[in-house]
Amino acid sequence: MPLVIIIEVLSGLAVIVGCKARLAAFILAGFSLVSAFVFHANFTDQMQFILFMKNLGLAGGLLLLVSHGTGAYALDNRLESEIV
Repeated sequence: MPLVIIIEVLSGLAVIVGCKARLAAFILAGFSLVSAFVFHANFTDQMQFILFMKNLGLAGGLLLLVSHGTGAYALDNRLESEIV
């Protein structure tokens, strides 16, 4: 349980700040998919189906961040532009 909290908090902060955001978004997308299939797979319960679809949507948005990267204000991009 504490490991899950640490992963969620640190990965979320990394995505917000933009430090290793692609890796953090990939980890969060995987976590979201695993939690969807493990905890919300009861499709006969409408609420569980809604939560399942929410997790799939979150994973899709995070994978979009993985594929396109972060914006101009991300910490990674600022550090990269100072080096060059």
